Amino acid sequence: MHTYAIANPVTLPHPALPDADWADSFAITTSDTGITPEIAAQKIMQSRPVWVSRLMQIRDLAMRPFGLKPGVNDPENPDIIGIFPVIARADNSITLGLNDKHLDFRLVIEIDHVAGGRTAIRAITAVKRHNILGQAYLATITPFHRKIVPAMLNAAYGL
Repeated sequence: MHTYAIANPVTLPHPALPDADWADSFAITTSDTGITPEIAAQKIMQSRPVWVSRLMQIRDLAMRPFGLKPGVNDPENPDIIGIFPVIARADNSITLGLNDKHLDFRLVIEIDHVAGGRTAIRAITAVKRHNILGQAYLATITPFHRKIVPAMLNAAYGL
């Protein structure tokens, strides 16, 4: 049994990106008790709906003239989940992210085993905007982001 992803409060500063100036979080629960943060992150990143992949392609094309990084394919860092490098691992979380000239971005997947043999999975996004381009970029993508993250959480867990 699963629940649908819902918005969840997040407090700044966040340890994954202490100087972040923007953050949000979505959570879902599942009866899958054997899940680890890495498995959850892989499952979420592999559950990107087709419409999200198309939006990312449009984003990459639109941002190319500004010199912003597209998805990652870094031969020097093979530790990547989806399109993001792994930055840190802990017992209950994994942190993915990128630093770019317009903003720094972290995606933290946390798990928590809760009552009733259930597991809560939380996806926290933290961002540090560096300049006006970062502010404009985040303002533009936020409405999409708030649809994409819950859609990926829901798709990862069969909802």
